[in-house]
Amino acid sequence: MPELPEVETVRRGLAPSMEGAVILELETRRADLRFPFPEAFAERVAGRRILGLGRRAKYLLIDLDDGMTIIAHLGMSGSFRIEEQRAETMPGEFHHARSKDGKHDHVLFHLEREGVTIRVIYNDPRRFGFMHLWVRADLDLYPAFAGLGPEPTGNTLDAVHLASRFAGRAAPLKSVLLDQTVIAGLGNIYVCEALWRAGLSPERKAGTLVTKAGKPTAPLILLTESIRAVIADAIAAGGSSLRDHIQTDGSLGYFQHSFSVYDQEGKACRRAGCHGAIGRIVQSGRSSFFCAVCQK
Repeated sequence: MPELPEVETVRRGLAPSMEGAVILELETRRADLRFPFPEAFAERVAGRRILGLGRRAKYLLIDLDDGMTIIAHLGMSGSFRIEEQRAETMPGEFHHARSKDGKHDHVLFHLEREGVTIRVIYNDPRRFGFMHLWVRADLDLYPAFAGLGPEPTGNTLDAVHLASRFAGRAAPLKSVLLDQTVIAGLGNIYVCEALWRAGLSPERKAGTLVTKAGKPTAPLILLTESIRAVIADAIAAGGSSLRDHIQTDGSLGYFQHSFSVYDQEGKACRRAGCHGAIGRIVQSGRSSFFCAVCQK
């Protein structure tokens, strides 16, 4: 499933074509994706101007001029493709390749922006993605957003918050960090990467990073900084790929982030001075990649 940095690079890639555009027509080629489309979806958004594109956790937000927001989730295999004046791009950088097979084109936004006709196409082979329509002023009431933790971007996430959520918990760090009420949008790949940067084992008990007084320890402060840094680096890498790797025919290649541990089982640990190798364990049905030598 695309993680927060991938969704953010999709948002950044779509924004220049979609923000300020008028939706001439919304074409839905089936009745549903993972869930049915909103009632009268095409009719309700036709003629609306797109004010801006946002993101909450792993959800893309398309704000319309009537106070409504289209909430889109990419599911396992969803992607957007832009067709504009013969050029074609696919914003986003994913660990697994996205489809461009036309038979999986399920939603088409026919747009007009500054006199230019644009098509933004949502493609989803496995149809685990979905789109909902919600009142923007009530976004906090959207079921998936209720209780979400802070975003792991900028300075909105801090060690004091994590200490309050880790205190007294015997659950392993990996499972606590994947809890969306603790941190919004943090997924398996970047949890593995952040734990490696902080030198912490995914099996370590979360409560051990908090003092008896409930304050964050030095390792927890480092983990917080590592989470913010790995997300920022991943977003920056995705942004660079959007700027630098659009080919002359308009296509966008699939470029992976340089992972230190994720999917690197059996390879030498990249930490300076460490002679360990990356191993893999399964926690709650998900693979955790880490170095048992330097992550404690």
